[in-house]
Amino acid sequence: MPEEARKGSGLDLLFAVWSRRKWLAILAFAAPLSVAISLITFLPNVYRSTATVLVERQQVPETFVQSTVTSALETRLHTISQEILSRSRLEGLITRFGLYPDFRKRVPFEEVIERMRGDIKLELKQVDVRGPRQATVAFTISYQGSEPPTVALVTNTLASFYIEENLKVRERQAAGTAEFLRVQLEETKKRLDDQEQRVSQFKRRYLGELPQQMETNLAALERLHMQLRLNADNQTRAGERRQALASQLAEAQTLVPPAYAAPGALGGGPETPEARLARLKQELTTLRAQFSEKYPDVVRVKAEIAELERQVADTKSGDAKAEEKPATSPAVPASPYLLRLKEAVSEVESEGKILKGEEKRLREAIAIYQARVENVPRREQEYTELSRDYESTRALYQSLSKRHEEAQIAESMEQRQKGEQFRVLDPAVPSPDPAAPKRMRLILMALMLSAGLAAGAVVLAEQLDTSFHTLDDLRGFSTVPVLVSIPRIVTDTDLRRRQWHTRLAASVAMVGLALIVGAAYFVAGGNGRLVSLLGRSG
Repeated sequence: MPEEARKGSGLDLLFAVWSRRKWLAILAFAAPLSVAISLITFLPNVYRSTATVLVERQQVPETFVQSTVTSALETRLHTISQEILSRSRLEGLITRFGLYPDFRKRVPFEEVIERMRGDIKLELKQVDVRGPRQATVAFTISYQGSEPPTVALVTNTLASFYIEENLKVRERQAAGTAEFLRVQLEETKKRLDDQEQRVSQFKRRYLGELPQQMETNLAALERLHMQLRLNADNQTRAGERRQALASQLAEAQTLVPPAYAAPGALGGGPETPEARLARLKQELTTLRAQFSEKYPDVVRVKAEIAELERQVADTKSGDAKAEEKPATSPAVPASPYLLRLKEAVSEVESEGKILKGEEKRLREAIAIYQARVENVPRREQEYTELSRDYESTRALYQSLSKRHEEAQIAESMEQRQKGEQFRVLDPAVPSPDPAAPKRMRLILMALMLSAGLAAGAVVLAEQLDTSFHTLDDLRGFSTVPVLVSIPRIVTDTDLRRRQWHTRLAASVAMVGLALIVGAAYFVAGGNGRLVSLLGRSG
């Protein structure tokens, strides 16, 4: 019984609160609900059409033809989207299909284009390939508008734009790659021809003669060194002979006076100039049989012969003059031994001078041939560097030539549309049902929101109300005993006043409702942005 009493008292309390606050609750519930329903009712219907585009992979196997379009599909789709959503493209579509006629009258054209960009939506359909990797196999293009046939036409037009732009992008990239490789190939060919010409000139000028020249120079250098050694030996022997003759001459001048020297004292003295001349001529004949006229020994012997012939001629002319000269005083006989010693010393000195001159010439020739021999490795190094640059450029040219041929094949493949391309799998069709707004869902949300506002308003009003409505409230507030309770006395005047208040409230409510409906029509009529906003929030 106590529980039932509490339940009864709770229901009585609710009924009492309802009787006191019913108009507030009705107003707090009806006002937002009227606004919401009016807006939902007058919102324009938005229809959405979707076209599915299939991504067809390269028809020719990549093992035979390697595509030069290396950009990722997703990147290329975003690039194409930027091209299609450009101002010129969208402006052409708006003018062609007469889109947004009312909206164009109220706002600048830039806002119309921005709204159309928001109405176009691109979604990629991907599948898992390996682990976390995904591949795009298709994508959908959707567009929303107020007229279903026009929306479907615009969607299919956008899909055709994607297909055409993809072909153009791929052809442009393939052609650009082929053109770039062609330019690089031409430049490399020019550089290769120049290096090939330089290598050929170097071969003709140096390389063919290098082994022969090296062998000839080494042989000549060895022969010159041998001649230099012989020259040094000859100079040593000439010096020894000169020293010996000088000693003999000094001894003869000291011990044997010229006036008393016997003609037969020559004994085993040095040979006469005539005998030496005959011996040198015989030696020259022997050398000519073995060597050329430029051989150093041949040159030396010829020089000695000429010198001896000059000396013999001078001696004969001096003897002839001495015979022609009249004798004014008795002549002192000269020693033939001393004369021969002096002639021998002169011959040895002349021979030394000739040998020194020959030594100088041999050393100069050795220096020339030594420089030639040392110059051969430098030529070989230059040829190695030229060959290395030539081979490197030739390898680069062959690589570029191969890549250029592959790029040309890939370009031909793209022109024949055998590469990766887009194909409309499901074209857009007019939608019979609007995509937005979702009126039933919005009405349910408005009902719940209005009921919550009404309940909140009643609770707030009860919390702010400090009056006493029952005896229990008064007894609970004060300890003074209540003697009597007088019920409310309603007179005819009160009834008429209440009816008048009711009619006035009803009139105000009707006017307010009309104002709400008018404002909702003004705000929601043709407001596609509000529909999009409600669709995203829903």
